[in-house]
Amino acid sequence: MTRPGPRHPFRPRTRRAVRAAVGLVLAATATAVHAVPAHADHERLPADRTLVPYVVEPGDTASGLAVRLGAWTAEVVSHNHLDRDGTLRVGQRIEVPVVGRSGGRTGGRTGGKDRGTTRTRMWQHPDPDREKVRRVIAGAARSHGVDPQLALAVAWQESGWQMGVVSSADAIGAMQVLPSTGRWMEQYAGRDLDLRRLGDNARAGVLLLDLLSRHTDRRAHKIGAYYQGLGAVREHGLYGETKPYVRNVVAIKRRLEAGRPLA
Repeated sequence: MTRPGPRHPFRPRTRRAVRAAVGLVLAATATAVHAVPAHADHERLPADRTLVPYVVEPGDTASGLAVRLGAWTAEVVSHNHLDRDGTLRVGQRIEVPVVGRSGGRTGGRTGGKDRGTTRTRMWQHPDPDREKVRRVIAGAARSHGVDPQLALAVAWQESGWQMGVVSSADAIGAMQVLPSTGRWMEQYAGRDLDLRRLGDNARAGVLLLDLLSRHTDRRAHKIGAYYQGLGAVREHGLYGETKPYVRNVVAIKRRLEAGRPLA
């Protein structure tokens, strides 16, 4: 994932950031442990919360469940007495404090379905090709428990929702995924990914965002790590060139959340 080259209207990424992104190495482990949520000493929840039971499955994260079910990550963590990183274990039984509705997509082994779920109407791009990119990325984000508006904001910053973009560092497509990153994401997708196909490109970028969210609680670092590499963010903080990238993504996300058109 890198910024497009000089012939594209987006500023190219430096070699330092590209090397950091390529060198990003993480290890995620899941232990099949069955547990029940602690019911004592819960913090008091607002009156409009509905506690939805959930059994943790591989790949689940506290933030991903919060986005998917309509809850606040901090409340998921505090209500279930998770550690500061919101670590979940496969098979763990938790309760998700869903905001403002009596039901929702519970997933896992609860067997729930969508009931009364409402979503903010997204702005649709007037260009059919870019609108197709928007729909596919949003769908991939929802299916993997990633905030669709965040994935779309990153994609707009990276490529302007254009699949035909290839950067000077060989980052490909709407999500600007490096070939090495694509091969890495294949381990999480469970199959080969063709980064020149929209669906696979969207999946690779979304899977990376999901992975980054498991390893940092700070939104700025999660966004910055997509550009700079998580290892470099942890070691050096955000580079000077990364900070405006993060600000731009946050601003784009806010416009999308408000249903306002992008330039």
